[in-house]
Amino acid sequence: MAAAEEGPIKGERLAEAQDIPLQFLEHILLEMKHAGIVRARRGAKGGYWLAKPADEVTIAEIVRAVEGPIAHVQSSPPEDIEYRGNAKHLQEVWIAVRASLRTVLEHVTLADLVSGELPEEVKDLAATPDAWVAR
Repeated sequence: MAAAEEGPIKGERLAEAQDIPLQFLEHILLEMKHAGIVRARRGAKGGYWLAKPADEVTIAEIVRAVEGPIAHVQSSPPEDIEYRGNAKHLQEVWIAVRASLRTVLEHVTLADLVSGELPEEVKDLAATPDAWVAR
């Protein structure tokens, strides 16, 4: 949607362009609609469009709309989980993980993705050889 011309885009066209099942996409779009990220209109001239400019929609907003809060542990925010004994400092690790995810997800917008102009901190993180190694 961020790369499209003005006006509504049919779900079928979006699903085909992204090579994902329409029903799966419609579930995502419904969640995004409830979060105020997209708007929708039914009918022959209907479809979906962004509710605000692409440079104002962060990846974090989309993740939260579709998946819920970023970096929850055992379905709770890390600040609500208490560890004991030798694991006492694990809470700080989870909070650092969340902060790290936010550093990326809250600074990348849909416009950044469309243009390919990612923020420098994201480019720097992705440029490290270790970032590309699955473990």
